[in-house]
Amino acid sequence: MLKYISADELAAIIKSDKVPGKDYCVIDVRDDDWAGGNIKGAQNAPSSQFYVHVHDLVQKTKSVPTVVFHCALSQVRGPKAARIYAEARDQLEGDGEDIPHQVLVLQGGFSDFQAKYKDDPELVENWSKEVWGNPEWL
Repeated sequence: MLKYISADELAAIIKSDKVPGKDYCVIDVRDDDWAGGNIKGAQNAPSSQFYVHVHDLVQKTKSVPTVVFHCALSQVRGPKAARIYAEARDQLEGDGEDIPHQVLVLQGGFSDFQAKYKDDPELVENWSKEVWGNPEWL
């Protein structure tokens, strides 16, 4: 079963003394909708190619204890990628090649996160008013 993390909880981790890429990482699986802003330091791993590249991502992040996934709304792409990734990490851990870890999904995705934190440069980068100022697709 997937576990979720709130925008406030993720913001607290990012603003803490935890080191991105070592203590935690954020994986954004948006595709073309990656343009217009992202969580600071997030890695883009497009959902359209995720399954093909999941093992590379696991190898790069297998020493990271907390991995947070999201897409625009975290309703389909983010949770699906988190499940695929978690299965691959769990297999490594079962084989004794990984550390204990948690895979989380950001509640509300980037849409909710940017709505709350778009003006905080410690949390959001590359934010575009043209993209998010009046999003018709939400």
